[in-house]
Amino acid sequence: MPIDPRTPVVIGGGQYLHRCDSVENGLDPISLMAEASRAAANDAGLGAMVPVQSIRVVNLLSWRYPNPARALAQALGINVAHHGVTTMGGNSPQSLLNATCAQISAGSVDSALLVGGESWRTRMRARRSGIQLEWGIAGGDPDANGADDDPEIHGSDLQMNLEAETDRGIYMPVHVYPMFETALRARDGLDPPRHLERISEMWERFSLVAAANPHAWLREPRTAQQIRTPSPDNRLIGAPYTKVMNSNNDVDMAAAVLVCSVAEAQRLGVPSDHWIFPHSGSDCHEHPFISHRWEFSRTPAIEAGGRMALDLAETDIDSVGLIDLYSCFPSAVQLGARSLGLDPYDPTRPLTLTGGLCFAGGPWNNYVMHAIATMITELRARPTETALIWANGGYATKHSFGVYRTTPPANGFRTDSPQASIDRSARRELAVGDDASGPATIEAYTVMHDRNADPESVLAACLLPDGRRGWGSSQDPGVCTAMLEGEWVGAPATLRAEGTLSLD
Repeated sequence: MPIDPRTPVVIGGGQYLHRCDSVENGLDPISLMAEASRAAANDAGLGAMVPVQSIRVVNLLSWRYPNPARALAQALGINVAHHGVTTMGGNSPQSLLNATCAQISAGSVDSALLVGGESWRTRMRARRSGIQLEWGIAGGDPDANGADDDPEIHGSDLQMNLEAETDRGIYMPVHVYPMFETALRARDGLDPPRHLERISEMWERFSLVAAANPHAWLREPRTAQQIRTPSPDNRLIGAPYTKVMNSNNDVDMAAAVLVCSVAEAQRLGVPSDHWIFPHSGSDCHEHPFISHRWEFSRTPAIEAGGRMALDLAETDIDSVGLIDLYSCFPSAVQLGARSLGLDPYDPTRPLTLTGGLCFAGGPWNNYVMHAIATMITELRARPTETALIWANGGYATKHSFGVYRTTPPANGFRTDSPQASIDRSARRELAVGDDASGPATIEAYTVMHDRNADPESVLAACLLPDGRRGWGSSQDPGVCTAMLEGEWVGAPATLRAEGTLSLD
């Protein structure tokens, strides 16, 4: 049966890591992205970089460009008719691919280069050394062919912090995911040492995948004992997480994917055995503010979005042989796996293709582009399998899913969102000030540590007698020390109007 010429197909993926011994030898993000783009073209069998209709860049943090897509086109020496850049979030690469495939199916786009890269390692070393980088603002001049001056924005931003959260010092993933971990631990009814063993064993398996991945940043395998044991180079950050349980953004790396219509792939002469077909995609988000999540051990949007993507691809999770779950912290993997109907602790079911954001590398918003590029290689090697990618942004907030095969979808690429039903799901109310003062029950917590590995502050979500949530924190050394021992989820506490937590 002939394939619809508008069917989207991924024809190439490329990755590039730059390890340098000095700031002077570092590369700017555009240079990294150019290398990854050339690698993607080479992977497609095209040799040099070929003109594409659109360049779409995952938003980056290590340097600011007025139009990074135009800057990359100039670095590659090609002209493109369209420039795009995503909003922030680790969901962006898969969301961008979903949107691009929908446009290809509709006939508004023929070919696109999706790419992202970060030079965060070099940028931070330059800052610490007082070195002024001279990367400039490449791409400041419009293209000679008159392409759009400002890039199209792909995606939508979500405000993800309430003042009541930031007032308590809760404003980064490193503060929130450890709290999710304690909620998961309590849900399973495990004592903290046994739970820590279990998640460190899961993380060891991620480390072993990274060790075999030529594009991983950290390729030295680590045992579960090494992962969970604090040491000078593996200090506690937000208990129960040591450093190697946190996403590793201290990298210089880039990844790129080439996607086009079947007609364009044929015109370019890309062999059909190089083609990877996106079958479906879905995008959605939880209640944006964690204050309003009903519970921290369940993610309804992952459940709904994952189920929708699998249904649109006319498959189920038991038929998926290649999986990459977003892995910024162990709690993210557990939430994602359970929401999809997987056992996160099953040693026979790998949940990462790359090794994850700690070991393979976590270049801010662009990790999933590396996962997709790795998936391309893995799926070609195992052409009868189905692959699933889950991308995540924020505090397990924004989700994007993609299902892929080497065979074309019977009903074309399909995408949808279950957002309306998610918005109707249970929502907890937040109490602040005097309304939050009084007796409470600890729902989730972490003890944050300073750079000397000393306990610094407690952050806790609490449930009030009427079911509302209140946030508490404490810098009291006695409270910090006490909450590093035993289980405090479910324990009574007292919240003061200013948000101070005390133990009963």
